[in-house]
Amino acid sequence: MELAMIGLGKMGGNMAQRLLMGGHRVVGVNHSPEVTRQLAVEHGLLPAFSTAEAVAALTAPRLIWVMVPAGAATEAVINELTGLLAPGDTIIDGGNTFYKDDIRRAGALESKGIHYVDAGTSGGVWGLAEGYSLMIGGDEEVVERLRPIFETLAPEADKGWGRVGPVGAGHFVKMIHNGIEYGLMQAYAEGFEIMHAKKEFGLDLEQISQIWRYGSVVRSWLLDLTADALAKDQNLSHIEGWVADSGEGRWTAAEAIDLDVPAPVITLALQQRFISRQDESYAAKLVAAMRNEFGGHAIKSK
Repeated sequence: MELAMIGLGKMGGNMAQRLLMGGHRVVGVNHSPEVTRQLAVEHGLLPAFSTAEAVAALTAPRLIWVMVPAGAATEAVINELTGLLAPGDTIIDGGNTFYKDDIRRAGALESKGIHYVDAGTSGGVWGLAEGYSLMIGGDEEVVERLRPIFETLAPEADKGWGRVGPVGAGHFVKMIHNGIEYGLMQAYAEGFEIMHAKKEFGLDLEQISQIWRYGSVVRSWLLDLTADALAKDQNLSHIEGWVADSGEGRWTAAEAIDLDVPAPVITLALQQRFISRQDESYAAKLVAAMRNEFGGHAIKSK
């Protein structure tokens, strides 16, 4: 099959390479022309230097995979594509879009006869070699027609991908996937911090992570990556304890509230990321002040 990839960042560029290796014809455009040229030279990408040029390089019905940051950037690209595409063409959004935006966009495009598919994508920088986990939302017939693309990107043709429901369902499932990821990461982090604090045992955290990787009920790919990080520096002295969030943890927590579903682990993991960004917590200072006022408990002064 042939398609255009709009956005050739780390994940988009790797996905384009995997598709090219799978024999697909890929036209690519990126905000950085140098990246586009490099992929063209090294991997056989057909370069384009504008969205309009990428669309013009395809034969109808055209397939456009959008791989740009969620929010305003995705909105701008899809708005531009709306004026360039024709009935029968298809847009796939593979970013981390909020699922309600998918539903809105699909409704607007439907009136123009343009198909819309949302593809929750997981795999990070390892996806090029290992394949991507793809959670697809969209019309069943449209998704089936795009099967060769998804089979190429997935770890195996029949594993690691699937249509999970109508438009919006793909990014909804990916949102929950990332919420679960928050909880798993936080649990590992807390456990290793407790062991790190037990100085009298002189625990080798990298050794322990390696032990847990085999046979343990807590083994996982996240643990594999943890072991890799600890092998480099157990004290993580080169890393600042500041943790970003992509937004999906917030959306997951909000969805849990809307659905009256308790999700304390995911919600607290999200809150811990917020705490990591405070050089000094006003709330913690106020708690210390209250303890001093009611019980005369000691406070640490600067």
